[in-house]
Amino acid sequence: MDVTELVLVRHGETEWHAGNRYAGRSDVALTPRGKAHAEELAQWAAGAGLDAILCSPLSRTRATAAPAAAATGLDAVVDDRLIEVDFGAGEGLTRAEMAEEFPEGLAAFLAAPASCPLPGGEPGADAVARARPALDDACRAWPGRVLVVAHQTLLRLLLCDLLGLPLDHYRTVFPRLEPVARTVVVVGGAGPAGLRSLNAAGPAGVPPTEEPRWRR
Repeated sequence: MDVTELVLVRHGETEWHAGNRYAGRSDVALTPRGKAHAEELAQWAAGAGLDAILCSPLSRTRATAAPAAAATGLDAVVDDRLIEVDFGAGEGLTRAEMAEEFPEGLAAFLAAPASCPLPGGEPGADAVARARPALDDACRAWPGRVLVVAHQTLLRLLLCDLLGLPLDHYRTVFPRLEPVARTVVVVGGAGPAGLRSLNAAGPAGVPPTEEPRWRR
């Protein structure tokens, strides 16, 4: 059976990162640092032997993927199924603001974030059901190495699904994915995928710049 190495990457820093505002479907722009993150990803991609590049339709992922596409000569294929989880009433808010607006809903989300989404938000299982086929299609179309530029919450849910872990554990097993850091899973054969690396960053695999700490 063909084996595909999926390189899962969160987009670069956005204008909402500093306040740790929940950015789901909102089209939030990259900061200057976020654009620098995209260039760092391109430096890695240039020599990575990629077979394909996929990204979500939101501008922050497309802007992150574009330099890598230019560096490799590949097209960045936009797949609508890779859009971020819908955070419902939590969209654009900080954790503190949610605690004021809907404390019980926030508490339920923090206890079981996939099963109990934020009020009006998308359950984790629904997000996986729409996005996992995008990865499966990519593995069939491009056995080899595929770069997937998407979003922190969606990628953590997909990682749990790929590795056979409970979706409600995504925040504890994967507390944070750093901007443009590479998390690599190998898909193919029987059983769950294999985790090859987590949060590898920079062309040489080490963080090139110090980052602010944020967690959703």
